[in-house]
Amino acid sequence: MPHAIRIHQHGGPDVLQWEEVAVGEPGPGEVRIRQTAIGLNYTDVYTRSGLYAAPLPSGLGSEAAGIVEAVGEGVSDVAPGDRVAYGNSPLGAYAEARLIPAHRLLRLPDAITDVTAAAMMLKGLTVQYLLRQTHEVQRGDTILCHAAAGGVGLILCQWAKHLGATVIGTVSSDEKAAVARAHGCDHPIVTAREDFVARVLEITGGRKLPVVYDSVGKDTFMRSLDCLAPRGLMVSFGNASGPVDSFNLAVLASKGSLYLTRPTLGTYAASRENLVTMAKDLFDVVLLGAVKIEVHQTCPLKEAARAHRDLEARRTTGSTVLTV
Repeated sequence: MPHAIRIHQHGGPDVLQWEEVAVGEPGPGEVRIRQTAIGLNYTDVYTRSGLYAAPLPSGLGSEAAGIVEAVGEGVSDVAPGDRVAYGNSPLGAYAEARLIPAHRLLRLPDAITDVTAAAMMLKGLTVQYLLRQTHEVQRGDTILCHAAAGGVGLILCQWAKHLGATVIGTVSSDEKAAVARAHGCDHPIVTAREDFVARVLEITGGRKLPVVYDSVGKDTFMRSLDCLAPRGLMVSFGNASGPVDSFNLAVLASKGSLYLTRPTLGTYAASRENLVTMAKDLFDVVLLGAVKIEVHQTCPLKEAARAHRDLEARRTTGSTVLTV
């Protein structure tokens, strides 16, 4: 029988259990895939810890690549033998094999490997909606991306640079600053010794920014508002440092009639039509070479707890892939 990582209680990495699971035949609209590579994302930590609610026991993960083994009734977009990937699925990607709704799957171009796909689908689709839908970045814009050396951050910096933006990014060390700079970040800010608000004011000549992309959450949220120009947009799309504390909405008025959004990939990619359009954008920039997907860490799926520890300790840069 195939194996999967499951949790029976919320907590630290030690709650991840390697278990045998039964994977049956696909029902109507379903596909069974044999997985080869699984993406690691900070949202997996949120599910494991209980920050994101999930009925227990539960699987983990929403991003992977593999081979179609069987299809259910009514499935026509993919066929047995197809190489496929997904970045927005029901929980359960941490598995050697699984059933998945066919409308969540995307066939992979031949030039994109399974490992690359597993590293780019959730993160890359997230960057697509951030840069092309939530705020449509224009040539000449100056933007701020927190966690610029992370999996989403490195893709966002490259893609934004390709669009003609000037990219400011926060990182936690000089080593990560070098990585971010090599991937399109014009102005890496090492937060261990630099005040990112003061640096943004310096870089922009006091004009501030039209948008801030913040996946860090509690530690950066309020000060990020001080980086925005009047009517600027605060995009809060993650909580790596914890959820944002409650605050008086009048703060948005006092800082310049600011806008605030808390977007999710699930909303933006809810329809099959939009998911396919988003994936085409992503595949295009990767195949063009404008966005390079670099997997800096791999780990066997059964050792996922180790990968979670490294991620939470900020010992990683770019993408981590769990291999089967």
